[in-house]
Amino acid sequence: MILIVAEMSGGKLSKSTLEMVAAARQMGRAGDVTALVLGSGVAAVAGEVAKYVDQVLVGDVPALAEYGPEVWAAAVAQIAKEGEASTVLIGGSRSGREYSPRVAVKLDAPLLEDVIALKDAGGTLTAERYTFLARVTETVETAAKVVVVTVKPGAFAPAGPATAVAEQFDVDLELPVSRLKVTGKTTEKTDRVSLTEADIVVSGGRGVGSAEAFEAMVVPLADRLGAAVGATRAIVDAGWRPYAEQVGQTGKTVQPKVYIAVGISGAVQHLSGMNKSKVIVAINKDAEAPIFKVADYGIVGDVKVLLPAILDELKK
Repeated sequence: MILIVAEMSGGKLSKSTLEMVAAARQMGRAGDVTALVLGSGVAAVAGEVAKYVDQVLVGDVPALAEYGPEVWAAAVAQIAKEGEASTVLIGGSRSGREYSPRVAVKLDAPLLEDVIALKDAGGTLTAERYTFLARVTETVETAAKVVVVTVKPGAFAPAGPATAVAEQFDVDLELPVSRLKVTGKTTEKTDRVSLTEADIVVSGGRGVGSAEAFEAMVVPLADRLGAAVGATRAIVDAGWRPYAEQVGQTGKTVQPKVYIAVGISGAVQHLSGMNKSKVIVAINKDAEAPIFKVADYGIVGDVKVLLPAILDELKK
């Protein structure tokens, strides 16, 4: 069995879960692709993920209403043992990176973190991941019978539906008492689509000029296209945009249908977070900027002139 721990956002199935399904299908390891859905009131999510996998296991209990690393790790490890899973796939989200090492310890299994490619060959699982600020792609192998893997968000294209809807099974979980208590949550309120879920992303870099120019040109372009807003690390470090919008090695990895890079030179750290986008459009006044090497369409010119003109055309 290949066990995928489903991820949710706002009570809905996350795109990262479908990326893990794609990873499971592509790696060539034998066994049914099984999704484990944990939480409270997760019937809708279980029904949705059933369209993509061979089997769905549902742990719908009040004790899982709030995420806790100890409780989540215990639940995943229990199901992996009972199902004799060969591979456990966990999303490389903040929570996934937190509890996956606990799962590996409980299963006495190796942990392959933040992988961008997976392939099984005769029982040996080979994984690729970025290292040294994405300047190097590292290849690691393991022949262990059980392997825990965290999948880098955006590294795989989301899987399409399976040929049939999978059967669902409720599971009995033996959960420890959580020593962690959530005392409050702060959620950013926005009507804009999530960066990792968006089909179109408009990102700005230092070439935009200022925080005011970013707000006046990049944000309206994204709004007009129904796109998410992204930014480079330099922009985030300068305080122009929040960290939640950062794309790149130390930010988020995205794989939209269209990625529009405005005033972005194309440092390797940024490219590692968006270079798998289906279509890349670059706007930069420097014709030699590295971003043009990966762009499908390039416009050489001053963004302060080009963006207002583009916005005027879109308004027509």
